[in-house]
Amino acid sequence: MCELLAMSSARPARLTFSLHTLAARGAAAGGTHDGWGVAFYEGNDVALFREPGAAGDSALVRHLEGHGPSTNLAISHIRRATRGAVQLSNTQPFVRELGGRMQVFAHNGNLPGIEHSEVFTLDAQPLHGRYRPVGQTDSEHAWCALLARLSGLWAGTGVPTLESRLAHLAAFAADLRTLGPANFLYADGDALFAHGHRRIQHPSGRIEPPGLWMLQRHCAPDAPPPAHAAGIAVAAGDQTVLLFASVPLTDEAWQPLAEGALVAVRDGEILATRPPAAA
Repeated sequence: MCELLAMSSARPARLTFSLHTLAARGAAAGGTHDGWGVAFYEGNDVALFREPGAAGDSALVRHLEGHGPSTNLAISHIRRATRGAVQLSNTQPFVRELGGRMQVFAHNGNLPGIEHSEVFTLDAQPLHGRYRPVGQTDSEHAWCALLARLSGLWAGTGVPTLESRLAHLAAFAADLRTLGPANFLYADGDALFAHGHRRIQHPSGRIEPPGLWMLQRHCAPDAPPPAHAAGIAVAAGDQTVLLFASVPLTDEAWQPLAEGALVAVRDGEILATRPPAAA
């Protein structure tokens, strides 16, 4: 399956070891070599880097590890193609404008039949003409449907309330889960949202939770962190960092997300957690 990674931090930081580790999973000899991408936020805009090839062999990935932009919020994705050609248009993360800011989405899992599902039929959504897939993946179809659902929420001025965004995303995640594994990362420039579901677990090969893991680090202002603490490069001083990944990337105490849980994060701190609705 694909690999997801996100970082939210109190102060600007650079992805280093984690990006390298995630890229190694996308080496040509491995199972996820069909494309990679990373989006770095700067205010309401993002710097987006994508290639439809093996991340583990990418000179651009190596360049970003040493010279990538510092950011408070980043989302990365390593692709294993299950639908759609190996080409740039099918490479995540996906980025579109909504509400005067760039919104970022990355998904891990398979969603068979999403085009014919009543709850995800684009023709049934407002402003569907604006949000049409560029590629052929089920993930981008889900992304366009989410944008259509969120468009009314972002029609006014300012950032919608966190509670309203959580409600929309929780309903979206619940619909996705009816189709298949629905792990995703979504950011709107104000907050990062992570939804954990199920994924193929190794070595059993079973599809089961957890679909995402989380790690938070606090660096004391009087104790400089290691140069590559938990996959980030940070300067000495007070810092809080929260990472999400498909699997733990270090030997630290990563915490699994509960099946169907939705977490909202800003500046390295958890703002809210939505458990899945009771069956």
